[in-house]
Amino acid sequence: MLNKIFKSLGWVCSIFLLILSIIFIIKEVPKETMNNVSTNASSFSKVHFINVGQGDAILIEADEHYMLIDAGENNQGIAVVNYLKELGIKKLDYVIGTHPHSDHIGGLDNVIHSFDIGKVIMPDVTHTTKTFEDVLDAIAEKGLKITKAVAGNTYTLGASSFTIIAPNASSYKELNDYSVGIKFTNGENSFLLTGDAEELSEAEMLNNGIDLSADVLKLGHHGSSTSSHDNFLDEVDPDYGVITAGADNSYGHPHVETLQKLKNRNIKVFRTDIQNTIIFTSDGEHITVNKEPYSINQSDLSGTAKNNSTTAVKDKSKDSGKTIVHITSTGRKYHVTSCRFLTVDIEVTLDEALAKGLEPCGTCKPPTK
Repeated sequence: MLNKIFKSLGWVCSIFLLILSIIFIIKEVPKETMNNVSTNASSFSKVHFINVGQGDAILIEADEHYMLIDAGENNQGIAVVNYLKELGIKKLDYVIGTHPHSDHIGGLDNVIHSFDIGKVIMPDVTHTTKTFEDVLDAIAEKGLKITKAVAGNTYTLGASSFTIIAPNASSYKELNDYSVGIKFTNGENSFLLTGDAEELSEAEMLNNGIDLSADVLKLGHHGSSTSSHDNFLDEVDPDYGVITAGADNSYGHPHVETLQKLKNRNIKVFRTDIQNTIIFTSDGEHITVNKEPYSINQSDLSGTAKNNSTTAVKDKSKDSGKTIVHITSTGRKYHVTSCRFLTVDIEVTLDEALAKGLEPCGTCKPPTK
């Protein structure tokens, strides 16, 4: 009889220990490295499309957790670092280098050297340039490893999450098609960011089974006609479109064909080449933007529009009728909105800037009276 009791107790103990082991294993799996994380949780999130001229630099923040996607050309690295520091950022949970072109990864070595870094995510491709080598050296010097971008993998950022949506193949003729694309989701709000992905990569995204619908689309390849094809735009069906480009750039970005597609679909457009840094704020249900949408006009569609960086900016929304200029919280000069030296963008009147003792920037030549 006693043998039966002890045997029964042994089975009970074994089952109890097995349950404890399973619970322990589940708790030990890091959330940020799990595939197919599913979360509808929301937080107070911001997505900053930082003006770095002809290039990309996108900061995402959620619950005091941060991710940076690209950092512009080599000469923009310090500006990106200063932008992050002005926000009080000390650690980046993720750094994504979408692809090895210098207008995307040029400033990443400065960023990696300047902050505590969690994961570095990049596509599985190399490039024989000094810029690419500098990024690899920075990663090695910080004792970091590159996490390969795998479509379908999902990571957490605070209470929010993002899913890798591209690249979907291992070999491309065009370096742009290696671009790491992500869909960032905060509650009911979502942002689709695709680097410089062109038609082939967009077609693959349409076929990979991941839901591409999003509130905000960062137009691929700076608004080039090589990206943002009709089927892709129709699938994403965004309310807002963001174009990251340099003022008067030599590539003619954004292209007329892309602007026409956006206008035909009534997509609200924002442009860093004209409006400087664009910041979206999401509470998980609603999205607000720090700028008014850019109005696509006939000169844009005829290809005759010019980005005039020396024109005084008038902000009628302030109902002041006064000239508006742009400053940072620590700078000693004031600027027009498209100036490449402008980092954190604060709008003030010209009178307020002069009262602070600020001087006009010698590069963008803002109004002086």
